[in-house]
Amino acid sequence: MTYFQEIKGKKVLITGGSKGIGKDIAIAFAELGADVVITGRNEADLVTATEELKQIHSGCSYIAADMQNVQQVYHMVDEAIARMNGIDILINNAGVNIPKPALEVTEEEWDQVLDTNLKGVFFCTQRAGKYMTEQNKGKVIHIVSQMAFVGYVKRAAYCASKGGAVQLTKALAVEWAPYNVKVNAVAPTFIETDFTRKMFEDKEFYHDVLQRIPLGKLAQPADVTGAVLFLASDMANFVTGETIKVDGGWTAI
Repeated sequence: MTYFQEIKGKKVLITGGSKGIGKDIAIAFAELGADVVITGRNEADLVTATEELKQIHSGCSYIAADMQNVQQVYHMVDEAIARMNGIDILINNAGVNIPKPALEVTEEEWDQVLDTNLKGVFFCTQRAGKYMTEQNKGKVIHIVSQMAFVGYVKRAAYCASKGGAVQLTKALAVEWAPYNVKVNAVAPTFIETDFTRKMFEDKEFYHDVLQRIPLGKLAQPADVTGAVLFLASDMANFVTGETIKVDGGWTAI
């Protein structure tokens, strides 16, 4: 049996797809023959990532957009759908974190995290959901975090945004079930990427994280991609409103 063969020809929109987890997910879908549009704020990163994706599958492109700007989000979704002539799968991967003690978080910083991780996710999903509900099919996958389920220092805004995204997943899953639109989420622990490697130069922080993960190591982008592919595939056609934790056992304690 060939797994994920139904992904071929699917039309996929991935926010935050130019690097890290998002790029790994985009590569996996391209390798399976899906048409992919990636989005992000940094056009240089988008160009580089898209050149790599096009070498795998020609039906890949990018759109620059800021998830904090609702009108840009609407335009981005509309343009992606026009370009691909439809949409089958939306992956909300774009996100931001500003690690800071709760007593020092400014209103601007709070808004930046919530506007990207929750408000932007909602309005991106709303716009794509308009098309999906009309066609009576579609899959939405939010990349959230284990921090939706546990607390951690210097992450008040981040935990709030990701917890909200988990509840949003459930609400949309219930509301759009009559239209055969499935809405799920994947909640990773700390992932080893170029971005987090700088973060883990703080050895005290690094060891604190590792001792909280029963498997004793950081996750890799491919670990998240595997969960996303499952939810996007026909194997998960009766799964909706669910959040799969890819956390090495952190939240099981």
